Amino acid sequence: MSTAIVTGTPPAGSSLEDDLRSLGFDVRMAADAASTATALAAVPATERVALVDARFTGHVHALRLALTDPRFPAAAVEGALTAQPEARGALTRALGEAGGPGTDALTARLEADGVPVHRPDLGVLVAAVPDSAEARAKTRAEVDSVDDEAVRLRTAVKSRDGFFTTYCISPYSRYLARWCARRGFTPNQVTTASLLTALIAAGCAATGTRAGFVAAGALLLFSFVLDCTDGQLARYSLQYSTLGAWLDATFDRAKEYAYYAGLAIGAAHGGGHDDVWALALGAMVLQTCRHVVDFSFTEANHDAAANTSPTAALSDRLDSVGWTVWARRMIVLPIGERWAMIAVLTALTTPRVVFYALLIGCALAACYTTAGRVLRSLTRKARRTDRAARALADLADSGPLAEAAAKAAARRPGGGATAPALVLAAAALLLVPLWWHPEPGWWPVLGAGLYALFAGAAVARPLKGPLDWLVPPVFRAAEYVTILALAAHSSASGALPAAFGLVAAVAYHHYDTVYRIRGGTGAPPRRLVRAIGGHEGRVLAVTIAAALWHGQGFTTALTVLATALALTVLIESIRFWVSSGAPAVHDETGEPA
Repeated sequence: MSTAIVTGTPPAGSSLEDDLRSLGFDVRMAADAASTATALAAVPATERVALVDARFTGHVHALRLALTDPRFPAAAVEGALTAQPEARGALTRALGEAGGPGTDALTARLEADGVPVHRPDLGVLVAAVPDSAEARAKTRAEVDSVDDEAVRLRTAVKSRDGFFTTYCISPYSRYLARWCARRGFTPNQVTTASLLTALIAAGCAATGTRAGFVAAGALLLFSFVLDCTDGQLARYSLQYSTLGAWLDATFDRAKEYAYYAGLAIGAAHGGGHDDVWALALGAMVLQTCRHVVDFSFTEANHDAAANTSPTAALSDRLDSVGWTVWARRMIVLPIGERWAMIAVLTALTTPRVVFYALLIGCALAACYTTAGRVLRSLTRKARRTDRAARALADLADSGPLAEAAAKAAARRPGGGATAPALVLAAAALLLVPLWWHPEPGWWPVLGAGLYALFAGAAVARPLKGPLDWLVPPVFRAAEYVTILALAAHSSASGALPAAFGLVAAVAYHHYDTVYRIRGGTGAPPRRLVRAIGGHEGRVLAVTIAAALWHGQGFTTALTVLATALALTVLIESIRFWVSSGAPAVHDETGEPA
């Protein structure tokens, strides 16, 4: 429940009360400062409250943006101010100190009291408090000249998306979002519908028939339409929630990776009996590592100042040339282009062709984005903050073995190899034995032990170097590729599908870590990371399992490990994301990968 207190006497013909009620507010009138304070005190402390000047003249959507967005403790536009329960105490103090209910003065007092006040970018929308009949008539004319519903629809679309999404999906998905809003559907319901559609698509692909593949491609595209619609619905109706943040952050990957599994099952059960599980797992590994590169680079430079990189300057200049913007957005194979490619190739070709195209496209995209970020890092002049170093350490996902090695390395005198050099050496020590002796045995176990030592040394000191953001993605690649290589070279039936499940469970944990950090609440608790072994502990466990149990025993070990890990991380993740303290994380700029 929300209450709006209208302060002062509304001019004749004002529709302000009706506008506020249309936004779901219980409206109360207050003629002066004393009655405003009385009305404010009568609103329960657990409710949102809004103070609106009776002379307010503007668009309803301007009021909606200022007064109904749940992500901010306080927000304001000219003539209107809102406070969530956590900011109510400061608002009460501000009302007493300001000496009156003027919203602009109250906003200034709140900011002086340390309360962050969100000021939405209204663009062409109008929000004003005219002080005369002539000024009111002029403002009213400005309001009438702008269609706020058209603005609301336009701003429901992300400010930055890929070519396919911008020109092939958003022109009509925004109207689907409005249709859902008018019928009372929530973004979470649309998100769930998108997931179910993708899972049905995966089931169709698993049939291995041409009709199934065609249906799978069509359903995957429709799932993507719904995926765009849920975010547009959230922005259109300002329905943000912690549960929605969790669903939005995880379901895209769940849908895509479930579809990979469906294609692999369909290939095995189709007429050709083609085993493409290694390709499916490779595609998931490559795509997840691409995301980790994006996340690590972003977090490393989240609050770095004085970015003087010539590479960044060149990128900014290219953004002024229209066609290069779209070319650069498409070359990274963002989710819209990627899913469109997968859907079309599924319908027209075979799963093997789909995975070959996906691996080649994602590999080229990964080389392009990683090379550009390395150049930016080497040519920029900026200091990394403690927050950035902490985020990279959390993304590294180090377990007990690496922690012990890090403590030992930290006691040594300064200097020595840099973190990127150490992490590359760790990966080499792990992966070279697998290449040199691909059959399961004890050489990979030795490599895993050395990997744990070097991995610990790599994170022994704060990750503030120019290329230290490479540490988490190299760890991810080393862990995932180890599981893939051991399963691919195993003679055990079902080892690759079990490895697919294990990597999926680990990848979920890593995505969960990223979105918690993005929300400002920090990484998952250390007890969880230690319980699941850290990346080095899991690598050691898998290599030992491959050495001890050949044949079906290795498949069983992978399955047990995947199940235990999935249950552990899911229980903790669900507990966190449904808690009241979870952040409402929403990507407003578009997802490049």
